[in-house]
Amino acid sequence: MIYAIVLFILAGLAEIGGGYLIWLWLREGKPFYWGVFGGIALALYGVIATFQTFPSFGRVYAAYGGVFIVLSVLWGWGIDKKTPDLYDWVGAGICLVGVSLMLFAPRH
Repeated sequence: MIYAIVLFILAGLAEIGGGYLIWLWLREGKPFYWGVFGGIALALYGVIATFQTFPSFGRVYAAYGGVFIVLSVLWGWGIDKKTPDLYDWVGAGICLVGVSLMLFAPRH
């Protein structure tokens, strides 16, 4: 389980960080190479996700969606200095509950 969580976090940081670098390049006028590094990070995100041990591609990527929501709230707080409000935290918590249900519910 720790392995899965670490992979979720690494993939999330690669996706959010890559998207952020491309955002800065296209929207904030940063140099072209910022976009290149963002693209590389996004490609790494796709590779990192393949190391998950869960058998279903769809379930893993759906779970990533919930984890990325939480990481995005934290990214906005730490990097963009936008303090999350109560609804951000409640929404992120609901996503984590959903992710846990999808990945760890007993199945036959």
